[in-house]
Amino acid sequence: MSKIQTKSFAVTLSIFLILFFSSAISSVKPKLLWFDATANFERLSYPDSIRYYLQKAHSLGFTDAVVDVKPITGEVLYRSVVAPQMKEWNGFARPDTFDFLSTFITEAHKQKMRVHASLNIFSGGHNYIDRGIVYTSHPEWASIVYTDSGTFPITKVKAKYSAMLNPANPEIQNYEIEILKELVSKYPHLNGIILDRVRYDGICADFSPLSRSLFEHSLEKKIEHFPEDIFSWKKDSAGNTYRADGRYFKQWLEWRARVITGFMKKARAAVKNINPKISFGDYTGSWYPIYYEVGVNWASKKYDPSKKYSWATPTYKNTGYAELLDLFSSGNYYFEVTKKEVLSKNETGTTESGRVGKKEYWYSVEGACEITKEVLKNAVPVYGGLYVDQYNGHPEQFEKAIAMCLKKSDGLMIFDIVHIINNHWWDVLQRGIQMGESK
Repeated sequence: MSKIQTKSFAVTLSIFLILFFSSAISSVKPKLLWFDATANFERLSYPDSIRYYLQKAHSLGFTDAVVDVKPITGEVLYRSVVAPQMKEWNGFARPDTFDFLSTFITEAHKQKMRVHASLNIFSGGHNYIDRGIVYTSHPEWASIVYTDSGTFPITKVKAKYSAMLNPANPEIQNYEIEILKELVSKYPHLNGIILDRVRYDGICADFSPLSRSLFEHSLEKKIEHFPEDIFSWKKDSAGNTYRADGRYFKQWLEWRARVITGFMKKARAAVKNINPKISFGDYTGSWYPIYYEVGVNWASKKYDPSKKYSWATPTYKNTGYAELLDLFSSGNYYFEVTKKEVLSKNETGTTESGRVGKKEYWYSVEGACEITKEVLKNAVPVYGGLYVDQYNGHPEQFEKAIAMCLKKSDGLMIFDIVHIINNHWWDVLQRGIQMGESK
């Protein structure tokens, strides 16, 4: 072989190796590890601790860190001129000189990991400890819930730990947008944001006079009987309470979904205007057939739920917001991993929304991945999320769930690192990832 041929061969081989390894790297599915704000408050108050856990995560193949910077109290974990700062939690105070998020970004980037800041949007208080903006600066923002016991602020419902706000309130929306704008401006090296709790509290919210007025404006008519024309609470012959839907129930569901989608449009525009490259993400529950109860349609606009579900109007599909997202993480929060597991038990179950019913196929990790893909129609990459604590005492089930998310969705999201630490499940996590990535 001549020198020219040898040189040509070497160049060709180099190009091949570059392309080969680039392809191999790009084929690795993203893996997101969530760092909850309050559960890890003291642990993550030191740079060396943040560095240690990021190195640990990176060694297992995690590509992204999701850092909670706005927990359910409505406080933020950085200096802000918009929202109150959480400087103390559970008796532990952070020093004023410690920039939590900046430290995370710096240390994660050293590991070639991306950082997404997560924010609980429409939550303004912790009802168990009466802490948050609905208990201090903005009690009037607390969502008004309509239950079989009457209508009152959610702060009086102590069975709910998250004191949700009214998403339809323009003042609240503007406030949350200003928080997002400040965050993205303050941390230009942030790779993404992931919105959490961009929703109503449940089917019982919000029944404030403001919501009534805004809904009537949407209908272009006055509602004669409110809230009964939406739905009412009744009792059957056995004395069990049930919900009886009123004449405007479906229109009410669609209006609430339009409220949330309208906010998502404004939120995306606000952050992209400051940093066009930042990833705009969302995190919701995967139980789409009943997710209308929290006023959210995270589906693609190409998906028409009215063809399958009685609660949807033919125009409900227009409220889908998947096309607004760069990233979507679904909470596949089920102990059963396969569809066969859940269907063979013929049990009833309760989701985060409080809905109780027969467990269908999507009450499994596998089924959740499938219905999420069906609804999104490839509009956005979806990372299957797992709630680690659901598998407490069952590491083998957690391994299977991890593998299922990696095989059936575009990536993995683990909530939360605190459960991995407390259970000493680093090896379990590693085995699950290896199972999911095996051919």
